[in-house]
Amino acid sequence: MRSGFVSILGRPNAGKSTLLNALIGEKIAIVSNKPQTTRNRIQGIVEVPARKGRNAAQIVFVDTPGVHRPGSQLDRRMMQEVYEALESRDIVILMVDAARYSEPMPQGKKPSARTERESSEDEFVLQLIRKLDCPVFLVINKIDLVLRSKLLPLIERFRALYPFAEVIPISASKKDGLDTLLMKLVEYLPEGQRYFPKEQFTDQPERFLVAELIRERILLETGEEVPYASAVVVERFEEPEPVAAKSSKLPLTRISAVIYCERSGQKAILIGKGGSKLKSIGAAARKEIESLLGTRVYLELHVIVEENWRESRYFVDSLDWRKQLEDLAQAESNSDEKTSVTRNPVGKPEPKPKRKTGRVPQVRPGVPGTKKKGEAPPLP
Repeated sequence: MRSGFVSILGRPNAGKSTLLNALIGEKIAIVSNKPQTTRNRIQGIVEVPARKGRNAAQIVFVDTPGVHRPGSQLDRRMMQEVYEALESRDIVILMVDAARYSEPMPQGKKPSARTERESSEDEFVLQLIRKLDCPVFLVINKIDLVLRSKLLPLIERFRALYPFAEVIPISASKKDGLDTLLMKLVEYLPEGQRYFPKEQFTDQPERFLVAELIRERILLETGEEVPYASAVVVERFEEPEPVAAKSSKLPLTRISAVIYCERSGQKAILIGKGGSKLKSIGAAARKEIESLLGTRVYLELHVIVEENWRESRYFVDSLDWRKQLEDLAQAESNSDEKTSVTRNPVGKPEPKPKRKTGRVPQVRPGVPGTKKKGEAPPLP
């Protein structure tokens, strides 16, 4: 058996999250046409069955935020996620948008500020992969949007910039070329054992996926600065009570989440006239969450202004689901210690010796995550 970690790298809107969802067969990464939708590195696990002439494999894909030059503290945190994804990997996929490079560069004309910025960021991405000592695949996405005759010049252009181990054209949205991609990845992976249980498809807990689904609706239903100035934290996630065997109703999961924004004007947009926008966001998100959890969902949403949170390192760090799990574990530990306090004969509280709380694992193989509720659809 072969196994390993494959980090997916690329500029914003290259289709990295669409690829991850297509490979997993489950929606574990939110998708929108707005840049910088992904803020955290996301792990998705794919089981590749053995076939004639091909080993079985477990591939752990690591989706990353779009590579960009950081401005705010949030940007710097997102780029830190990229760097950490590149530290522990067996293969790296550089994903590019074919449609973005299909038009020829204008000759004798001064490039626009946007073109210069994009060219600078392309070079920034190439600098990252030039430091790697592992195979790098060039995956050219969105080939359904360009003429086939434009692909060969594009491939030659990138091959001149870096000696890619493989170049694979795909359409993540159409699931075209994904089987070829998996087959080639298995060839380059080392021999090894499974890092995750066979039925697990992501290391993310359900409460983080819920927060992301709510944020996805904000991205889709609001414009201008609001999506980028919004963050979602699930404050309460109550597992459903078991229902009677004869009941026709699904169990009910109760969720309460906070949407943070930076200004009162953004709060007004998120709430909308008479609460209409918040109701619309909540109703659409609830349907997605019910599909994810397989239960009915009661969802409460609140909007809070946290001024300039994108520049607060403490606040930005607190949005990481790994940090949230650590805080939850610490809170539960503190609660256990408070209930175990006994009194001595003179009436003074004598606390039980403090127990050390084990850190909730970071991105470590085997960390409990979300498991499959059904088999993923087969790749074409």
